[in-house]
Amino acid sequence: MKKLIAMALALMLALCAVNMAALADGETVVYVTIANGKLELTQKAVTVTDTDNDGKLTINDALYCAHEENYAGGAAAGYATEEGQYGLSLAKLWGVANGGSYGYYVNSASAWSLLDEVKNGDYLDAFVYTDTTAWSDTYCYFEERGPEMYAELNEDIETSKEITLTLLAAAFDEEFKPITKPVAGATITIDGKETAFVTDENGKVTVTVEGNGEHVISAVGKDMLLVPPACLYTISLYVVCPPGPEVESESDATPTEIGEATVTSSNVKTVGANPKTGDASPVALVAGLMAVAFVGMAIARRKSHEA
Repeated sequence: MKKLIAMALALMLALCAVNMAALADGETVVYVTIANGKLELTQKAVTVTDTDNDGKLTINDALYCAHEENYAGGAAAGYATEEGQYGLSLAKLWGVANGGSYGYYVNSASAWSLLDEVKNGDYLDAFVYTDTTAWSDTYCYFEERGPEMYAELNEDIETSKEITLTLLAAAFDEEFKPITKPVAGATITIDGKETAFVTDENGKVTVTVEGNGEHVISAVGKDMLLVPPACLYTISLYVVCPPGPEVESESDATPTEIGEATVTSSNVKTVGANPKTGDASPVALVAGLMAVAFVGMAIARRKSHEA
């Protein structure tokens, strides 16, 4: 039994070490959203590499990698750039070549160039202008869209979750300085379907999201053509099942009763996957191993008392 406990503790430490190594491995992950009148890619975690060998990681690299990983036929089929009067510019985005009518923002701020650098954790939004005459497509975004957009839903007591969002649009003041303004009267969509939720004069709205899994929240403008904003909201459904037989005290329990309380997949709360990476939570794994170790120690102590 001591060997079992030692092995469990060693495995816990190994998992912690692996997780720390993963955080320190130097990878640059950017969350890419691409729209062409509708959302084509929504906050997809993209590992960015230096595709053009210029010694830095840029918007161009991130978009190239996003297409390479997610577009049918890869970047060769869906993405292209060209050198123009003002430097490197987009020639094709998500398979659309429309003469250069595209836009891109990093962390909701307009970028200067495709060669602007990106860093780990950035949000990159790129879109195709659908109005190629007046270019009236208005870039907008939800203030709330980070990794915290994640909730747990207890099947026994809950059926839905409420979330409050603020929808803002890019604009310019009288001196043509970039500003943001609230988007009022926009209808919220959830997973592509329009809802009864509408933003108020401050761009705020509280929506109800139902069901386990990943949900894409967006919006459609009332009086303006909006570039579809994106909020990825993940709900993890879990159920707490009854554990093994209840034991009031160790002295009242038999070794069999204690053994039956061993942690199994049927009585452990499912914490759910990481809302960004989709990987199982290392914390959940460690917690489960700790539970196993503690039960093992209880059994060992019981056997010691009997001896």
